[in-house]
Amino acid sequence: MPDSEQAENLGKCLNINQHLSAMLIQRGIDSFSNAKKYFRPSLQDLHDPFLMKDMDLAVDRIHLAISKQEGILVFGDYDVDGTTAVALVYSYLRKFHKTVYYYIPDRYAEGYGISEKGIRWAIENNCKLIIALDLGIKSNDLVALAHDNGTDVIICDHHVPGESIPTAIAVLDPKRNDCHYPFQELSGCGIGYKLVQAYDTRYRGDADLSEYLDLVAVSIASDIVPITDENRILTYHGLLKLNLNPIPGLKALKEISGVRGDLDVNGIVFTLGPRINAAGRIDHANNSVNLLISTTDDEARGIAKSIDEFNISRREKDIETTEEAIAMINSNDLLKSAKTTVLFKDSWSKGVIGIVASRCIEKFYRPTIILTEFDNKVTGSARSIRDFDLYQALYECSDLLEKFGGHKYAAGLTMHKEKLEAFQLKFEMVAAKSLTDEMLIPALDIDVNLNFDMIGYKFLNILKQMGPFGPGNPLPTFATSQVRATGPVSVIKDKHLKLLLSQESNKNQFIGIGFDMIGCRNRIESGDSFSIAYQLEENNYQQQRSIQLRIKDIKFQ
Repeated sequence: MPDSEQAENLGKCLNINQHLSAMLIQRGIDSFSNAKKYFRPSLQDLHDPFLMKDMDLAVDRIHLAISKQEGILVFGDYDVDGTTAVALVYSYLRKFHKTVYYYIPDRYAEGYGISEKGIRWAIENNCKLIIALDLGIKSNDLVALAHDNGTDVIICDHHVPGESIPTAIAVLDPKRNDCHYPFQELSGCGIGYKLVQAYDTRYRGDADLSEYLDLVAVSIASDIVPITDENRILTYHGLLKLNLNPIPGLKALKEISGVRGDLDVNGIVFTLGPRINAAGRIDHANNSVNLLISTTDDEARGIAKSIDEFNISRREKDIETTEEAIAMINSNDLLKSAKTTVLFKDSWSKGVIGIVASRCIEKFYRPTIILTEFDNKVTGSARSIRDFDLYQALYECSDLLEKFGGHKYAAGLTMHKEKLEAFQLKFEMVAAKSLTDEMLIPALDIDVNLNFDMIGYKFLNILKQMGPFGPGNPLPTFATSQVRATGPVSVIKDKHLKLLLSQESNKNQFIGIGFDMIGCRNRIESGDSFSIAYQLEENNYQQQRSIQLRIKDIKFQ
């Protein structure tokens, strides 16, 4: 907790209570000027894009291609980050350049990264420049192939580079050791936005780049990058665009997803993101790009309907594979007692294994890798837990891998089938060296201990202004002790609880919702007092506004 005097002084300066100012200080907001930038994110505070290494080379090469009417191929990954990045850069360039195309590799036929098939397509279609988005940082050989055939490559990536940087015409990646850009955590689409920003600044200066911000916000939310620094500014303004005047594709996707009211980061993660991803998992990610570059509502609605059907199919595969994976762990004593999960089944769909890895972490909370067979090799997706550097662990196992890539919390990998058993053993050994027992217990960080009499609409309204919430700026979690249920406890769908909560010597009462907390019902109804960890939310039902508590944990005395 911050120093009480510091919190009190900041609270007076901002005219807010000490609990709110304490939360701001915990998030690095310790002055009026910092608070102004935090509560009122401004596009004017975005960093100069030319601070990124090779940015000047990139925009000059794009301008040369446009001046000479060369073909430009916008090449991107098949996930949300890649498809939004392609849609953004393609939509910008096609406004004033006729010979611009896009290419997304097939997840199953080509796999992750720049593909040889894609390079060949560019060469055969006389594209003299490839702009690679959300991939390419480890595609040294394929960049060389393009160069040898007269095609230049600009790489725009945000993943950790390998030991050598590809010899592209320009490599934009803030994670390069020799790049001193002030912020390292942009999404792939975010780097695409910076490229467009730089080009427009130097050569055009007539575009309203805010029209692309909803795409950037969707990428930031879906790729789970920290919502700090530039990402906070881009997400803040991107959400405004998404909720007030989205591009036709995102508007249609909101409609078919049944979105009511405004979307926040969490809403994107659970509604728009999975649907955009589903196209590449079930069919081809070209569907997602076509949706995101649609220029009319009618065109977008037709594509959105197909994508929603892909998502239904994806969800069925996801559930089936998750159940199989959990059963494999529960039936094996070694897997149950391990500090990591590494599972393989040759019939699992490559399109859902990343989702399944995340589902397994929800159940068992440990670093997880889900593998399947593809093209006579073992390939898969890895997901991590808090404070465990997944990328570093894979690097230590790289002698057994054909290729891998990603970042601290998510990665992809491929190996020869005969290396699988050795990899499972080595990954467990490497992870066990740094994983403590405490790290394997999901932690719930409490921002402030709060009494119910501090909670009101002024408090909630200021809390809302602390958003957008997400990694790096989480929704605040509070704790209150000496709480009791007032009246009967309602059970929803046989596993969730709804109850009226009061605190001793406090007149305020609030509805609390506890998901999957049916096991606590008897203790709650006994009349014993308990402590709760919770988040605040506003409930609007039949035009009646109320504050309710989303209970995250209950601790009995």
